[in-house]
Order: sequence, then C-alpha cells, then structure tokens
Amino acid sequence: MVVVLGVVLALVVAGCGAVVWASRGGPRWVRGVATVTLAAGELVKRSGSNRNRSNGGSADGGIE
Repeated sequence: MVVVLGVVLALVVAGCGAVVWASRGGPRWVRGVATVTLAAGELVKRSGSNRNRSNGGSADGGIE
C-alpha cells in the first residue's frame, strides 16, 4: 500500500513539474504531459463536486 501511494505521489509531483515547465515554454512532450495532468485534475475536481452534491452538500463544503 505504501508503495502504491509513493508511486501516486511521484506521478503527482512530476505532473506539477510538467505544468510549471510547460508554462515556461518547455518541449512539446512536456506540454502534452501538462495537458494530461490538468485534465486529470479537472476530472478529480468534478468527481468530488458531483459526489458532494449527491450527498446533499454544497461544493464549497457548506460554508456560507
């Protein structure tokens, strides 16, 4: 389990590095990795907000 979490963490850190590098004009493959990373982040964000709505909560965690 620790190994799996370590691999996931390494992928997240590498993806964030690719986003930063691509924003500074990196090579084409880095821009591709950055695009995939940002798309995955959007999917995670949307799945979290959909789950929260289905539980009757609001997307901001119920803070008004």
